[in-house]
Amino acid sequence: MDKLINDFSFGLFFWQAIILVILIILLAKFAWKPILASLAAREEGIADAIASAEKARAEMQNLKSQNEAILKEARAERDAIMKEAREIKDRMIAEAKADAEAQSTKIIEQAKATIAGEKNAAIAELKTQVSALSVEIAEKLLKAELSNKEAQSNLVEKMLEEVKLN
Repeated sequence: MDKLINDFSFGLFFWQAIILVILIILLAKFAWKPILASLAAREEGIADAIASAEKARAEMQNLKSQNEAILKEARAERDAIMKEAREIKDRMIAEAKADAEAQSTKIIEQAKATIAGEKNAAIAELKTQVSALSVEIAEKLLKAELSNKEAQSNLVEKMLEEVKLN
């Protein structure tokens, strides 16, 4: 350091100061303006990017709230559709049960009517057969009893006694 102070030259200092001033003037005239302009442009670009990011964030927030609203609406619509489907299912089951009951009642009534008809037909047929058998038996008995004179007279007397008792 002492050496620098001892070797100090005013001429050299003067020329270096003039060169420095010229350099500063040249830099101010040619370099500082483009550098400051590029710094300003960069600052403006950064500000625009920040504004765009804020705008995009706000838009994303808006879209998110819209998506949530749409999702909520879709869930409500799904619940309504499910409720309606359950109601339709219950109504269809109730209608099917009512139809099945009506049909079973109708079939039972038809079966009862058929059974009653067949019973009446069987009873009529049975009466017909019994009457035919009775007539046949009576015919055979009468032929057997009326084949001789003594049996005929016994039958007539017996019938007369019964008529008198009644």
